[in-house]
Amino acid sequence: MTNSPFFQRGPSLRNSPRLLPFLAVLLAGLATLLSGCREPDVMQGYVEGEYVDVAAPLAGQLRELDVVKGGQAAAGDRLFLLERAFEQAAVDEAAQNVLRAENTLADLNKGQRPTEIAAIQARLREAASSLDYARIDWERKQRLFAEETISAQELDRARTEYETARQSVRRIRSELETAHLGGRTDKVAAAQAELDAARAKLAQARWNLDQKIQYAPVTGRVFETYYDPGEWVAAGRPVVCLLPPEHVKTVFFVPEARAGLVHPGQTALVDYDGATSPVPVRVSYVADEAEYTPPVIYSSQNRAKLVFRVEAKPAPEDAHRLRPGQPVDVTLPGLTNSAPAAGREDG
Repeated sequence: MTNSPFFQRGPSLRNSPRLLPFLAVLLAGLATLLSGCREPDVMQGYVEGEYVDVAAPLAGQLRELDVVKGGQAAAGDRLFLLERAFEQAAVDEAAQNVLRAENTLADLNKGQRPTEIAAIQARLREAASSLDYARIDWERKQRLFAEETISAQELDRARTEYETARQSVRRIRSELETAHLGGRTDKVAAAQAELDAARAKLAQARWNLDQKIQYAPVTGRVFETYYDPGEWVAAGRPVVCLLPPEHVKTVFFVPEARAGLVHPGQTALVDYDGATSPVPVRVSYVADEAEYTPPVIYSSQNRAKLVFRVEAKPAPEDAHRLRPGQPVDVTLPGLTNSAPAAGREDG
């Protein structure tokens, strides 16, 4: 059979050197084709949410709850109302104290009442008349003394009465000016300080009253409500928990060999059970330190156990498709298991 023309031994590779370049090119092309068809790595992860707990700094009975679990709340919407009769009474009392302080200050700035000023003016007119009579009498006594009709004692008495009347007029004029000026500077300053303190108390009372009503600080889904109307809420205890869409993120872990290929801004695809289509996310954070770090020595074997935490956020309109605690599969386009491991050195 070996002599049959159909079973003749062909030329060997050793004897046909022209076939070697052809086979090398063929194998290289096949390797490139196979590497290009490899699927990207699928990394395990989960969905995480950063919640916003809304609480009142003051305690009170929950009177009204304006949202329901699973609903939506826009920024500025009222969430709940606590009983606030005590705070309302404090506001009313502080407002009355402010009004009283304002009236006290105004009274000091106005000076004395018109009737009191009128009485001082009447006294001034009476003193002015007495001064005119004393002046005339003094002038007459001076002439009589010059004629040696009266004694020096009578002249001195007339001069004293004139000076007394003149000083009385000056004193009453000063009293009238003081009556128009109002309270003294120190009293006015004290009244102003009392007014400022009363206004501060009113602002504090109004703040306490306003804290019994809480509004949504951000737009988001009502993830949880912790109390029902009628229950007592301690100070600082959350009543409503919100989950804003921008606070939803996917957490997954990238092996050490490929961590250098992942960077913020990179796009990834998130898939989960029952998904009709992957959810696009954008990498927002790549950890600087590895997790599950082996002790002491790093070798090519134990370095494979190192992973880096990566966080990626979906667009706000896609956030509702992801729920916290949900396991997901994350794919980074262009990152395959054929990607080189940069900087690999055995310890």
